[in-house]
Amino acid sequence: MPQIAELTLLAVAVLLIKHCVADFLLQTRWQVMNKGRYLHPGGLLHSFIHVVLTLPVFLVIVPATIATAALILGGEYVIHYHTDWLKDQLTRLAGLTPAMSPFWWLMGLDQLVHGLTYVAIVWVLLTPDFAARVLTLLGTA
Repeated sequence: MPQIAELTLLAVAVLLIKHCVADFLLQTRWQVMNKGRYLHPGGLLHSFIHVVLTLPVFLVIVPATIATAALILGGEYVIHYHTDWLKDQLTRLAGLTPAMSPFWWLMGLDQLVHGLTYVAIVWVLLTPDFAARVLTLLGTA
């Protein structure tokens, strides 16, 4: 197997393990109960834990620049926070419970977005000039 394929699979595995730890082992009831309140410290802390636990993936594939690492971590924070917030909002507005199929549809979509975020993180890590492209698009380069 080519080395790049091995690194890619290892990076995805690290991110999936960290997701399990952050979402299912470290997440407290306080975080779960408050993720639907916009900017509540519970939801902010939960997303911060995800970002901190993403750092080990940088030992598998080193970011090309500090800016790339910052974009990855900032992007994950914003995406994770808003994905969880939106899922909670939709669940509450629709009055969904675990006994209802739409509850699990939302849970599945939430997990899909998180998984696709990890695919995007690995893609960015494998794209050496990613940060430069983004900064150029933003007009800050």
